Amino acid sequence: MSQANQGSSTSPHPETLKDPETSKDPETLRLEEDRARAANWKRWGPYVSERQWGTVREDYSEDGNCWDYFPHDHARSRAYRWGEDGIAGVCDRRGRLCCSIALWNARDPILKERLFGLTGPQGNHGEDVKELYYYLDSTPTHSYMKFLYKYPQQEYPYQQIEAGNRERGVSDPEFELEDTGVLSAGYWDVEVEYAKDSPNSLLTEVKITNHGPKADILHVLPTLWYRNTWIWGCTHEGCGLKPKMKLQKETGGEGQRVVHAWHESLEDYEWSVDQSVHKAEMLFTENETNTKKLFNVDNYTPYVKDAFHRYIVQNEKDAVNPAMQGTKASAHYVVTLEPGESTTVRTRLWQKDEAPEGDDGAAHVFGGAFEAIMERRRQEADVFYKRVLSPRLSIEETRVARQALAGLLWTKQFYHYIVKDWLGGDLNQPPPPSSRHFGRNSEWGHLFNLDVISMPDKWEYPWYASWDLAFHCVALAFVDADYAKDQLILFLREWYMHPNGQIPAYEFALGDVNPPVHAWAAMNVYRGSGRRGARDTAFLARTFQKLSLNFTWWVNRKDPNGRNLFGGGFLGLDNIGVFDRSRPLPVAGQLEQADGTAWMAFFCVTMLDMALTLAESDPVYEDMASKYFEHFILIVDAINSSGQGRGLWDEEDGFYYDFIRKDDGTSMPLKVRSLVGLTPLFAVLVLVREELQALPGFYKRSRWLINNRPDLASRVTFMSEGGSRRMLLAVPTKEQLLRLLRYLLDEDEFLSPHGIRSLSKVHEKSPFVLDIGGEKHEVSYVSGESNTYLFGGNSNWRGPIWLPMNFLIITSLKRYHFFYGDQLKVECPVGSGNHMTLEEVAVFLARRLVTVFLPGGDGARPCHGESKAYRDDPAWKDLLLFYEFFDGETGRGCGASHQTGWTALVANCLNITLGYSHAGLGRYNTDE
Repeated sequence: MSQANQGSSTSPHPETLKDPETSKDPETLRLEEDRARAANWKRWGPYVSERQWGTVREDYSEDGNCWDYFPHDHARSRAYRWGEDGIAGVCDRRGRLCCSIALWNARDPILKERLFGLTGPQGNHGEDVKELYYYLDSTPTHSYMKFLYKYPQQEYPYQQIEAGNRERGVSDPEFELEDTGVLSAGYWDVEVEYAKDSPNSLLTEVKITNHGPKADILHVLPTLWYRNTWIWGCTHEGCGLKPKMKLQKETGGEGQRVVHAWHESLEDYEWSVDQSVHKAEMLFTENETNTKKLFNVDNYTPYVKDAFHRYIVQNEKDAVNPAMQGTKASAHYVVTLEPGESTTVRTRLWQKDEAPEGDDGAAHVFGGAFEAIMERRRQEADVFYKRVLSPRLSIEETRVARQALAGLLWTKQFYHYIVKDWLGGDLNQPPPPSSRHFGRNSEWGHLFNLDVISMPDKWEYPWYASWDLAFHCVALAFVDADYAKDQLILFLREWYMHPNGQIPAYEFALGDVNPPVHAWAAMNVYRGSGRRGARDTAFLARTFQKLSLNFTWWVNRKDPNGRNLFGGGFLGLDNIGVFDRSRPLPVAGQLEQADGTAWMAFFCVTMLDMALTLAESDPVYEDMASKYFEHFILIVDAINSSGQGRGLWDEEDGFYYDFIRKDDGTSMPLKVRSLVGLTPLFAVLVLVREELQALPGFYKRSRWLINNRPDLASRVTFMSEGGSRRMLLAVPTKEQLLRLLRYLLDEDEFLSPHGIRSLSKVHEKSPFVLDIGGEKHEVSYVSGESNTYLFGGNSNWRGPIWLPMNFLIITSLKRYHFFYGDQLKVECPVGSGNHMTLEEVAVFLARRLVTVFLPGGDGARPCHGESKAYRDDPAWKDLLLFYEFFDGETGRGCGASHQTGWTALVANCLNITLGYSHAGLGRYNTDE
């Protein structure tokens, strides 16, 4: 834990920060107040994106090339239509009033108002942020947040980074900021802390530290602005009038300047800027496009979005508004620090009707009262996480879990996308191309997104992905089950879910197909909402009803022949197969996917689990339970059947494969050993006979099926254990399970030092090659970033370790153990002579996964690769990055560097290593 979070001798001991009557810590009480709508504690949060440019929402081009239409170089000068971006940005839940930090090191050609990175075409492995920033802490109500940004003291090497990556190919590592050598000349640590005094009072403290060899200068600009909602002709924003900011003539007392901010649908706010240590020059402009610069069209206003850049960097003194008013304001501090020296600047935002009390009343708000609030919120965060995280975790494990959860909370984002308006264009704006009405997302005209949503990565993926979000919610249940439930319900609402029952995938293609994991997430979050008997059954019922519509969509759309063998395309796995599964086959026929079929079995058995749970209090659900039970049996029978044109199990290899069913009646297995063939492991549920007997309708129907359809019932196994009668529903039989586990636990196949690889290592020396019609298709093992371009630019499922798939494997093994018990042991690793129960195997795999983030004997964390700074430097070694995926041999982080969303599941894995029976529930609710 960082020094800043350890408290001070003058502050109350963390154990005293509890309500004596309830024994609840303040953050838990705030969560309860927010849930009861007694106080809107989540109204303000880290909801500002880290990249709005280059997104589909801002793309009005003819060809749909969003990177070129709105590049980084336009971002400082061009008003956004659908959102905002910034560094350590905070805004209200509707993204109206935003604040963040801008910086200038007196050498850069650009005022640093947003994070720089390479576009998809520029990066040798796709889009890639090229900045150093870290989410250090956050409570779920965002009553306390902490963010760190490392800023070079020399000119930022924009061109060097672009050229360095341009010269590298797909087989080379990415060229990063550290590779430029610019950091060796010194850098600034810019640490941003936020604390809430009330739901509408936000304190900001920016601590700047000189990590350079000599005294240096830094321009620091806390910035406040309104998202531009007034020039588009919007009717839904609650903003018919243009908002405004103005410097108050009365400064509010010695040592501060006060800006009054007014918005039609947001209360009046005051923004106070501390002047007691460093004097700040107040700057004002409008959040309007500089049309003169970009399009050679006269500006609508003389004061435009890039005014602060022009004023500070280009010395254009007439760029800012001398009347001290506008829709964007900055406090321009200039600080000079000696090597190792630190200083702070402070601001405070509050609703005008709730003026804060400072040392001298409302007139001064930056004295001891400010620091007391900040310190108290730091300690309350410590108390909250002390309750949430197990005391059995080591210091390093606690650091990993806390930063993972902090990153998960920081990656909430205000996401705005109204497809109907995006397709048709805005008033007084150039119309979109006519082709738009038949192109991307044109069939999703009902979609109306205006919400705070958990993002995969607010720079590299600043748009939701529905299957990512499901995993986020399982990790979020650790700290805020209500938010997790709200997110899952949101995607099932009628303004998200398509009328045909499909869940939107992501903005590049809302109609694409992601694995159906929503139901699984809902069950995990439900079980995390309290002990049995006190759980949120209403939440489960709401999700069940809508997910039944989604299940029907899958059956109707992805089982074209009605044989319970499903397709689905790339299914979020970015072409783990031999060719792009989203495109037409290279041969006449149809593709039946082992993972598509297994995902549907998984979906089906989870819906059965939900129906049986709901039937405990409402017998109406027994009929639906029977429906999903029978459908699951049919899918299992289809995937396991043998014979020409049937089934996806290869008896010779003992593995599941995709099959091409040719139009001439022949079949072709695609013998790639990948996660495709392990996905059938996920579809497993154990039912206790005594509990089922309490549901007579379902029990009678299931017994009839078992007694009268022995051909199907062979897939259902009964076993007596510990006095309970348990029924196993699973895709693989016991024999098939053992054969799959031989591959899974073989270090020459899937088992790596840090988890389960996405592709068997056997394909490193023996690539799979398919020659069809003279065209060669090949799959070979690549441990890190892919060396082939398919869907999305890179096909990154050719070997690396992915946390969500590993997590599903681990939790599935725990379920198998619940059925088979200690009597079933397997060799782990294969060839070691060491035999384990399946529960022990699950713990073993979880431990391998968490080693990715833990320092080894030399102090190096595998996720940071060979970086010496992260290994040796005290200013770096406690910082963690939670990557998109990890090298299958070394554990080095690959892909998006801040995809804390699903990689936050490492916190759940840490719990599994401690032996907790349910992976998503912290130290509580382990009765399941």
